[in-house]
Amino acid sequence: MRIGIDIMGGDFAPQTTTEGAILAQKELSNVELVLIGDESLISSVLEGKGADKRNFSIVHTTDAIGMGEHPIKAFKQKPESSIGVGFHLLSNGEIQGFAGAGNTGAMMIGSMYSVKSIPGIIRPCITSVLPKENGGVNLILDVGVNADCKPDVLYQFGVVGSVYAQSVFGIDNPRVGLLNIGEEPEKGNLLSQASNNLMSDSKDFNFIGNIEGRDLFDDKCDVIVCDGFTGNVVLKEAEAFYYLMKKRGMLDDYFSKFNYEIYGGSPILGINSNVVVGHGISNDEAIKNMIKLTAECVEADLSKKIKEAFK
Repeated sequence: MRIGIDIMGGDFAPQTTTEGAILAQKELSNVELVLIGDESLISSVLEGKGADKRNFSIVHTTDAIGMGEHPIKAFKQKPESSIGVGFHLLSNGEIQGFAGAGNTGAMMIGSMYSVKSIPGIIRPCITSVLPKENGGVNLILDVGVNADCKPDVLYQFGVVGSVYAQSVFGIDNPRVGLLNIGEEPEKGNLLSQASNNLMSDSKDFNFIGNIEGRDLFDDKCDVIVCDGFTGNVVLKEAEAFYYLMKKRGMLDDYFSKFNYEIYGGSPILGINSNVVVGHGISNDEAIKNMIKLTAECVEADLSKKIKEAFK
């Protein structure tokens, strides 16, 4: 297995991204890490950390897509950027997974332009993890890519979320809930009402009905479906819980699980390969876990299983 990493992406690249790759390499057996970025900068970090350069493959490129650049324009105008080169390697089968903590929009555009959406998928999405109080996890999708959705798009989120929960997290027959302002089917806005009606007869996943905001961290379901606007607000609020508890010296075993570093990144679901997007502020530990999650998605053959679900 070969995993590519955008070394130039992220607020603290290339130092932190290279350090994260060093940590990941120590924990991943039978995985070749391909570091994509400025070779001289990468080599300098490896040398400074006492890491053997021979443990990695390096693909040299000095160009990069900035965090604030327009995703479509930047991806088209910078084919030799670390993101552009990464997707070229991915689409040619030279790597089996690609991970980066850089421009999220460019990672999404690269996914759709290079490896393309799975036939039948209306809109690819990204998902994240919310820790349950009982020790499990809830998957929530979408968390930022699709701010505006239609009922059929939310329905597909239920399908891909179920496949991901089962394939990567080992959850048997995942329970899917629709995030709403009330449990009753007639509650919510027009999107919520229509989506509930569409999902209620589903044979593609185990729909348990509407859930409310108070259910986000309990064991009522395993997959939480919502539009990307709502999901992003929820995700950022969960991050705020962690920082507030940490600031006030009130972290315990449960609230420590709200630390984004543990989960590493969010896979893009609904494309013909394995791409994971990390947080722009990722430190070396978060980068390590982003790379490990990418390897888990490849090992689980996630994209193939989602494709089979849409045949």
